[in-house]
Amino acid sequence: MRMQANGHVSIKDSTSNPAPLGLLGFGMTTVLLNLHNSGLYSLNAMVLAMGICYGGIAQIIAGIMEWKKGNTFGSTAFTSYGLFWLSLAVLLILPKLGIANPPESIATAAYFAIWGLFTLVMFVGTFKINWKLQLVFGSLTVLFVLLAVRDILGATGAGLTVGKVAGFEGILCGLSAVYAGLSQVLAELFRPKEEKQTNID
Repeated sequence: MRMQANGHVSIKDSTSNPAPLGLLGFGMTTVLLNLHNSGLYSLNAMVLAMGICYGGIAQIIAGIMEWKKGNTFGSTAFTSYGLFWLSLAVLLILPKLGIANPPESIATAAYFAIWGLFTLVMFVGTFKINWKLQLVFGSLTVLFVLLAVRDILGATGAGLTVGKVAGFEGILCGLSAVYAGLSQVLAELFRPKEEKQTNID
């Protein structure tokens, strides 16, 4: 808090940057899911746990923190993708519990397609931010398109091939988000002391 010459009080936001938490929650979970999509291992409790806890809850927390900072883009992105991960886990869990029928391939194709459309629009917004987020959102748009095409083709030879391609592309997408998140953490840590002091005041 600082008193200005005109008598008004300015309040400086000294809370930490929530973006690395959101980016890492998204990125690490995306890598682990797409290692499954690429055929390395089956869909298991580890992937679901990451989707619920780190991909889901952690991103929602980051989204709420971005909302408090007045960042509409960050709040919308992190909260939305956090709820995406939770919804994906619920899609897999509900049929196992006998609460709902598993979705048909065309339904999951529509699911990934609508998320792809949302991501494409958010990708346009990243051109006002930086190239790291352009890479994350651009590759994520491609990933959603590939997943939708995979489900349209079904469990055929072509569908399986597209699914594997989606897996490898998703790993790159996830790693780009991990890089974007960790680069922000390290940039803050290695910032000159003078700058750090200025930000605290």
